[in-house]
Amino acid sequence: MSGTAARVNVAATRVGTRALGPGLRSVVWVQGCPFRCAGCMSPEWIPDRPARRVAPGDLAAELLADDRVTGLTLSGGEPMAQAAALAETVDRARERRDVSVLCFTGYRLERLREAPPNPGVPRLLDRLDVLVDGLYVAGRNEGRGLRGSANQRVHRLRGRPEEEPYDYENGPRSAEIAVEGPSALLVGVPPEGLLAAFDTAVAVVRRRLRTADGRHDGHDGNGHDARHDGNGRRGTGEGRER
Repeated sequence: MSGTAARVNVAATRVGTRALGPGLRSVVWVQGCPFRCAGCMSPEWIPDRPARRVAPGDLAAELLADDRVTGLTLSGGEPMAQAAALAETVDRARERRDVSVLCFTGYRLERLREAPPNPGVPRLLDRLDVLVDGLYVAGRNEGRGLRGSANQRVHRLRGRPEEEPYDYENGPRSAEIAVEGPSALLVGVPPEGLLAAFDTAVAVVRRRLRTADGRHDGHDGNGHDARHDGNGRRGTGEGRER
């Protein structure tokens, strides 16, 4: 397809992580999700509102800025809500490098094939190597693998021998914390206890920054809280989305 595809409405990106799939990957979390799963880690990224709109070619270049990256992970938000633009992003990325693509979605694969929620879904499905499907159910979080909860399924849609040993269902969880100025991004499906520790650390930094700025009202300057995503968590000492 040509460059006429819509821009991707991006909530966040992370270039170079080993916490969300095999090998060194880059992740894009999209803004907007039609689901409101109880216990969702990403309430700020559910609303379908403008975030950072990026052309597919530019997003591909951003995600592949590290020459060592061998795969892309699509999360959110709900990637299938922006399927056409993400499919275009994958095409632009594969013009540069033969990357594998992993996608998280709240939809079941059967629904995506039989009654796709928008016309771009079949095209994106054709480009995926692995799909993790199903809504998040907090009471079924088993604390292992890349699935957030046990009802979710892993579909290996295309074979990549170099990635076959990766255990999506039962492997140990890992997470990475990327710090940039006053902002910290926790990437991955975190092991038990890590989210609480991360939020505590963010709260401590925020209090210190408020004290330094002379704010003592118990809120940050913009009234915001930690920023979340479906398999990560963002906290900002200043309470601003970056």
